[in-house]
Amino acid sequence: MRDPRKTAMMASLAVSFLMLAGKLAAYFVTGSAAIFSDAAESVIHLMATAFVGFSLWYAVKPADTGHPYGHGKIAYLSSGFEGGMIFIAALTIMYTAGHALIVGPTLQKLGTGLLLIGGLSLVNLVLGFYLIRTGRQHNSLVLIANGKHVLSDMWTSLGVLIGIALVWLTDLVWLDPVVAILVGLNLAWTGLKLISQSYDGLMERVSDEDSQALLAELDAAVQAHTIRGYHQVRHRRVNDQVWIEYHLHFPNHLSLAEAHERSHAVEEAVIALFPKDQVVVTAHLEPEAHDDAHPDGHAEPADPLAEVA
Repeated sequence: MRDPRKTAMMASLAVSFLMLAGKLAAYFVTGSAAIFSDAAESVIHLMATAFVGFSLWYAVKPADTGHPYGHGKIAYLSSGFEGGMIFIAALTIMYTAGHALIVGPTLQKLGTGLLLIGGLSLVNLVLGFYLIRTGRQHNSLVLIANGKHVLSDMWTSLGVLIGIALVWLTDLVWLDPVVAILVGLNLAWTGLKLISQSYDGLMERVSDEDSQALLAELDAAVQAHTIRGYHQVRHRRVNDQVWIEYHLHFPNHLSLAEAHERSHAVEEAVIALFPKDQVVVTAHLEPEAHDDAHPDGHAEPADPLAEVA
């Protein structure tokens, strides 16, 4: 059975070629700076989609000797690359539009351009929602980022469509480069947001929602299985994988087998918090006399969650 993520990525790549051809045709027909801005974004989108396709293939490769934690972090690199490409496209668009605003645009056959851009916008709307839905179903940051890029392309096209319609109705040709500049500013914002998300992922920033849910479940599980306490809690997310580690305190008299059984019950409760993810839990078992087990103490943790007990 074909992986739905690969099917979605192939659809995105095929539509990227369609978008590029259609928007370039609309630009050559009309000479519109706004449509050129849309076409320039599609060139960047095609390049980014090709890289995203490679990243999706690489991210799902299993862990190996050289990469014992898997290959999932390339998803964040892919997201950052796509954001960077969008930002470069935005700068190109604003430069071209500024030049057109100064020298004055020459426009023609705007009705044909409107039809072409309108049809392409509808295709991108459907594709964008499809990619984001598939990405969320399979926890694929690559597909979600690509879907957001497709939707940003759709909003770009919609803005261009409105601008060209106004020019067509009012004969105010200066509106064309102004719309292109607005499109460029919107794309620059989208690109910076993707770069920010990429940075958070590469630096393993965790969400407050995941942190609070994890602590609440640990509290409940520790009480339910007569465990004396816990500390040194750390967790991180890499694409669709969640890595969690913590230390558990057990009564001194408890056998290793019984402590392991209780620890396993806690682990199952923690894994159930993330039903859509691959979860790896590492638990360190300690006797209740914690100072005897660690006479020199623990290294000072960087994570504030580590001091919860």
